Amino acid sequence: MCKLQVTDNELVACFIKGEESALQSLIIRHERKIYTSIYLMVKDRELADDIFQDTFIKVINKLRSGNYNEEGKFLSWVLRIAHNLVIDYFRSLKRMPLVHENEEYSIFDNLPLMDENIEDKIILEQVHKQIRQLIEELPYDQREVVIMRHFGNMSFKEIAEITNVSINTSLGRMRYALINLRKLIKDNAIYLSVS
Repeated sequence: MCKLQVTDNELVACFIKGEESALQSLIIRHERKIYTSIYLMVKDRELADDIFQDTFIKVINKLRSGNYNEEGKFLSWVLRIAHNLVIDYFRSLKRMPLVHENEEYSIFDNLPLMDENIEDKIILEQVHKQIRQLIEELPYDQREVVIMRHFGNMSFKEIAEITNVSINTSLGRMRYALINLRKLIKDNAIYLSVS
């Protein structure tokens, strides 16, 4: 029987040998990051749940068929599968995802607020709303990197692996996203400081 304090590759090997609990350990270990990654792209809990489940069905099938050879990169491999399923879903709708705020999610919920008076809070909320709208105007690949980096707390290496591009491409997309956001902020005369 495999122990819980082992590497992902060791758990994968145990699962391939028939130990179902090894996969459960992998899911528990990485569930939050995988689910968050999916949710940040789709902005819908039910859809994220479905894609999360589909991701692990695909993982199980690939592992059982012997199509796993990622050599220590289980999480990146699973995130790439999830990313591809999200892309497939949006391709099937003939559109790409947009950042939408709803009752369950706001991309700025995690930003710390300083001690402000009510006026400052109202102004800051308006600035956040305007920036969210501007992020929606970015090209999909730039918007995706901004969301993964700043709201998913992913490294550029992780982003590159998930989106199946080089780190330099991820960095370039972020650079262009920031350039475009600055231009949009200037064009829309948005003031980002609260006095």
